[in-house]
Amino acid sequence: MFDFMYNTIFFASYGNFYGLANITISSFDVLLAYFVTIIVSIIVALILKLPLLPGKPYRYSFDVSAIYPTPIIAIGIFSIFLVLNYTFMYNGIVLAVIIGILSALFAKYLFDFVFPKPLDGDEGEDM
Repeated sequence: MFDFMYNTIFFASYGNFYGLANITISSFDVLLAYFVTIIVSIIVALILKLPLLPGKPYRYSFDVSAIYPTPIIAIGIFSIFLVLNYTFMYNGIVLAVIIGILSALFAKYLFDFVFPKPLDGDEGEDM
């Protein structure tokens, strides 16, 4: 598992792979940008008054919160940009901040529209 994580970080940081880009960033810069993305997305989600944790029971909750799915969306979008070898300025830190803000806004205002909650077991049945 750790070898897979190292290979993923190494591939994302190796920008000159097959001549796709002329700038490379180190593995440390990639990890730092990931952490910045996670922290910014959680902070902005809390500023937008998303709850820190979903409603109970946690396992079957489909509520949007600051912990899940906000940073997961941010990491996924940032990974797409890294695979496309687009890091913007300061080795991806500015891009990480922008994606963290946008993912929190997405989770607050558009998540339920794009991914609707499933119907309850009793809902939709006539009594």
